[in-house]
Amino acid sequence: MAIFVDQNTKVVVQGITGRDGGFHSSQMLAYGTDIVAGVTPGRGGQMFEDKVPVYNSVKQAVEEKGANTSVIFVPPFGAAGAIYEAADAGCKLIVCITEGVPTVDMVKVMPYLQERGVRLIGPNCPGLLAPGIAKLGILPTSIVKEGPVGLVSRSGTLTYEVVYQLSAAGLGQTTCLGIGGDPVIGTNFMDAIEAFNNDPLTEAFVMIGEIGGDAEEQAAAWIQENCKKPVVSFIAGQTAPPGKRMGHAGAIVSGGSGTAAEKKKALEAAGIPVAERPMDIVPALQEIWKR
Repeated sequence: MAIFVDQNTKVVVQGITGRDGGFHSSQMLAYGTDIVAGVTPGRGGQMFEDKVPVYNSVKQAVEEKGANTSVIFVPPFGAAGAIYEAADAGCKLIVCITEGVPTVDMVKVMPYLQERGVRLIGPNCPGLLAPGIAKLGILPTSIVKEGPVGLVSRSGTLTYEVVYQLSAAGLGQTTCLGIGGDPVIGTNFMDAIEAFNNDPLTEAFVMIGEIGGDAEEQAAAWIQENCKKPVVSFIAGQTAPPGKRMGHAGAIVSGGSGTAAEKKKALEAAGIPVAERPMDIVPALQEIWKR
């Protein structure tokens, strides 16, 4: 069992005829993801790889093909509009891969989605991969393996590294989820952790955080009070100088707040081991999770 997706997930790809959208749609199809439609305004009537119909609007894709999930590969200036369109058409899960979406746009998008009960993953994220079920985004399929470990991460690159190490150690995954590191995102640590905690097939999970904000501290408090499953964490940006943005727009330490040291202290106080290096995550998980 995975979180947020299942065998009934039917995908429409917004921007399917673009360079990135086309490449990753091919990869998603090859993995078995049920892509029922694509959307590119002005390209309606075309076929993608001779199997996926392309429509001019998400509404058409939902009405004619029953799409309930959107994966967005459109330029930053059009990403917010694409999210609005998918939500208005009835998609209940939206995965926005686009990097560089203006924060001011996302501030307006989130209340709109919340009012309609729509879950957003991203923006500026690698998406979600549920081994054996579906790939929604850009995570490489060659490194995943079905199993009982969940993973949620603010960092795309570290997601790949840790998934590879988990699989190499024989620890397959229920869901690999990259939530993105922008200041305003949809699904956050709390959402993912609660979902993993409620998933009967997820026996343990890994949380990869980074400097900036207080999402990790909030998650640590919730885990301490509510979660009985083994959890291991890692905080990226431990050597980052204060006031410098490190990769993600949300990864900035300001006024001593959001430091790696503060996050590590909060996590360890909640009984969550914090690995010093990415390569230490699997041994740390094996240490506390006696299988």
